[in-house]
Amino acid sequence: MDVARFLRELFSCLAGKDFVKDCHLEVAVFLMKGKIELKDDGFLKVYCNERTGTLAFALINKEKRIWGIDKDNLRGWHCHPFGEPESHQPVEEQDLEVIINQVETIWRQITGPGGQLKNHRNQPAHLS
Repeated sequence: MDVARFLRELFSCLAGKDFVKDCHLEVAVFLMKGKIELKDDGFLKVYCNERTGTLAFALINKEKRIWGIDKDNLRGWHCHPFGEPESHQPVEEQDLEVIINQVETIWRQITGPGGQLKNHRNQPAHLS
């Protein structure tokens, strides 16, 4: 995916999401990287390199990845499931809307009423 298309789709998917606080992105000719700040100090790291075809998303909470999904030339599409973020599980190709919806689902699971972070250590690992 080229960077311009990635950015258009990313902003379209994030529009109106109440858990998004701010976006900080660096864009070069063939790549984009940055983070999307979420309410309650969490953030989503994003990366797109159109030359290598790499896409990466990592949901970060308390300085640690708690979930992620990537596409690279080594493993293809794979996820780092919620509850087991160090593992690599092959998955089918995902579009940005599905990925952002997964982020929202997990964010809502780890936040309580009013968006206050809860302890997420004992959450189910089956989300991908």
